[in-house]
Amino acid sequence: MEGVTQAGSGRRLRHKGFDKWNAVYREIMTGYPYELTNPIAGKTGTTQNQSDGWFMGMVPNLVTGVWVGAEDRAAHFSRIDYGQGASMALPIWGLYMKACYADETLDVSTGEFEEASDLTINVDCTAQDEGDLTTKADTTTQDEDVEIDFDLP
Repeated sequence: MEGVTQAGSGRRLRHKGFDKWNAVYREIMTGYPYELTNPIAGKTGTTQNQSDGWFMGMVPNLVTGVWVGAEDRAAHFSRIDYGQGASMALPIWGLYMKACYADETLDVSTGEFEEASDLTINVDCTAQDEGDLTTKADTTTQDEDVEIDFDLP
């Protein structure tokens, strides 16, 4: 999820200067540029009609989610560039995190994420073998096979 803030829809947290040529940044990106350089993982989201947008952001010792939307489903943006989570919710998160980092008493991490060492599933998307990492000699962590009937009426 760090990739979202490095090259995906959350990269707006890191770069600057896009407001010079992109009207979206000038018109709605409140507080841009944020220029956060520390490790951040995140995920943006948007409903299909641009009525809800969210950003979930994580640093090693803090997870925060921001949702922007309306209960009335008729309230929505007409264009995705204005109604997406990266435009609606991410700016709030960026400003919030800048305030968190400015208050040193909060001790919000700017360090690296720790890599988990005791996983029982394969999380390497580039690996050939997907699924369980347990070996044949270690069957104590194997789940029972469960059959689920997905027949719908």
